Amino acid sequence: MDSRNTYAWPREATGTDTATLERWLAGHGWEVDPTVFMAGARGPAVQIRRIDAACQDEEPGLLILPGETVEFDGARMRTARGPVPTAAVAP
Repeated sequence: MDSRNTYAWPREATGTDTATLERWLAGHGWEVDPTVFMAGARGPAVQIRRIDAACQDEEPGLLILPGETVEFDGARMRTARGPVPTAAVAP
């Protein structure tokens, strides 16, 4: 994954993390939806949406949970898929 097109939303995110996410999103034409706030045991989740108001009715946006990585594919934001952890097999 190209780091310019991905952003890892950390667990226990701080205000600095939020500001960094907002700058990254703005560079791709997206923003944090200020009408949605969710706090959780592992930190806040954020709802993001396109900045263009015309698109907001057509696209619901994306909820980013703590610890998730978001990927911009040139048109849309989505949760990036990473390697699937596998369990070790005992001999």
